[in-house]
Amino acid sequence: MLPNGGYAVASETGALRTLGCETIRDVKPGEIVTLSANALTVTQALPPVSPSAKCVFEFIYFARPDQTWDGVNVHAVRQRLGEELAREFGLRIETENRIREDGIGDVVIPVPDSSTPAAIGFARISGIPFNDGFIKNRYVGRTFIEPTDSLRKRGVALKFNVIDENVRDKRVVVIDDSIVRGNTTGPLIKLLRQSGAKEVHMCITCPPITHPCFMGVDMGRFEDLIAHKRSVDEICKKVGADSLTYLSVDGMMRAVGRADGFCQACFTGKYPVRVDLMSAKTGFERGTK
Repeated sequence: MLPNGGYAVASETGALRTLGCETIRDVKPGEIVTLSANALTVTQALPPVSPSAKCVFEFIYFARPDQTWDGVNVHAVRQRLGEELAREFGLRIETENRIREDGIGDVVIPVPDSSTPAAIGFARISGIPFNDGFIKNRYVGRTFIEPTDSLRKRGVALKFNVIDENVRDKRVVVIDDSIVRGNTTGPLIKLLRQSGAKEVHMCITCPPITHPCFMGVDMGRFEDLIAHKRSVDEICKKVGADSLTYLSVDGMMRAVGRADGFCQACFTGKYPVRVDLMSAKTGFERGTK
């Protein structure tokens, strides 16, 4: 409800707080909410289906960090994603006997902005100092949802500048939320090396994205996804990193706080509804059926 009367509806709680609204509640699946001058009427048009399958990628990337989503603060989840990732990164390095007397890294930097809370959590658990490494151009949008490869690659070049002093002659641990096509990661690593980074270790706060989304997120087709037919080592080599660590599905869901009620299809291939795996995301764009 608005402070001076009336109602407002938004997809994120942050927008309602900006307007000074008192958050009433979430609109639940299958509901029709009718607003009038005198009343708020709720009709259950379709019966709710159990279990639910909310998009877990909201926590990883899409949602504003100050949002409360599904009753949970997004920023807190992202910090826990970083904490879980630090534990798995440390265990992998230890298993490979790569821990040195001077530790496993000199600085932790995020790819802003969605990865910043995770980098804070990673630094807290790993003991590696946190610092900014990239400055983001605020006038360039999200690159992985650009419609073509050429626009995505151009977007990376325009979107980030490196703070040379924070990475020069250092083993840099880079925290990013995801690798979808891989068009962003390689150029970012190249920028860091050009700025004098001694090593670049990529740590990703979600598992490899091996399957496209058929629920409305523009992740492209199977062949567009860098992880669809490549191993982690192959991806690491392709993007030019010294190492690559993905968070496991179990680690991701520990950070979220529960294991059920979320769609994980882009990581596991287990879709919550039956889908045509041969569908092209551009079908509607081309006007095809």
